[in-house]
Amino acid sequence: MPPDNTSKKTMKVTLVRSPNSTRESHRATVRGLGLRRLNHTVEIEDTPATRGMVRKVAYLVKCED
Repeated sequence: MPPDNTSKKTMKVTLVRSPNSTRESHRATVRGLGLRRLNHTVEIEDTPATRGMVRKVAYLVKCED
């Protein structure tokens, strides 16, 4: 089987504001991104779905491409 040479694009997302006192759907989005606590950084795949999630909670997170 040939090696997979297609490298997937990723982006780093960091939780910089607390999701407390925000909408329940925004808290669920933060959890869906894999963010657990303040200043927690995760590297996620760069897809239209995850970009939409980041855009929804842009006031809570910092994103680096």
